[in-house]
Amino acid sequence: MTHFASRIIEHYEKHATAWDNDRQTSGCNDQVWHDRFIDSLSTGASVLDLGCGSGRPVAQHLHERGLKVTGVDASPTMISLCRSRLPDHQWMVADMRRLSLKDRFDGILAWDSFFHLDPGDQRRMFAVFSEHSSDRAVLMFNTGPEHGEAIGSYRGDPLYHASLAPSEYLALIDGIGFEVIGHAINDVRAGGRTVWLCRRR
Repeated sequence: MTHFASRIIEHYEKHATAWDNDRQTSGCNDQVWHDRFIDSLSTGASVLDLGCGSGRPVAQHLHERGLKVTGVDASPTMISLCRSRLPDHQWMVADMRRLSLKDRFDGILAWDSFFHLDPGDQRRMFAVFSEHSSDRAVLMFNTGPEHGEAIGSYRGDPLYHASLAPSEYLALIDGIGFEVIGHAINDVRAGGRTVWLCRRR
């Protein structure tokens, strides 16, 4: 199944415009967690948004709450939309798995993006999180509720998702010096998402 994971970048570039339209009309049922993330940071804090998509609604909300966003997405079309909508922030076309910016951020967000990586890439992402985290940084990402892989569908194309076991996420979080400060499994307030909110010790 992991060969579907290698098609994620191609998938989102192909469907960028349609995905953007769908995201704007589907409502922001995940804002409860975005607000918890934001409330864990100080005004003007820097946030690295990994898999930022088109910038709306998530980065737009971060902007409205006074945060400084650096957005990363592998889709050039998505980043073009971000630059047109939020020109005062920094945007770059890059693969989050290979990111090395030589900069550290107060917050790191990997929302509705991290779970498209295969298990091996998910494990390796924790080194990326650590490399880009300032002291006492806040990290938030979402996953599946249990270990496994699944193939969904978007506009007729297969869409890959994967998750590690919760116990492994806990070990990986601890291994980079973070602790969990908020967690929910299949949170009905957030569209059934499983969420990890963490802070560097």
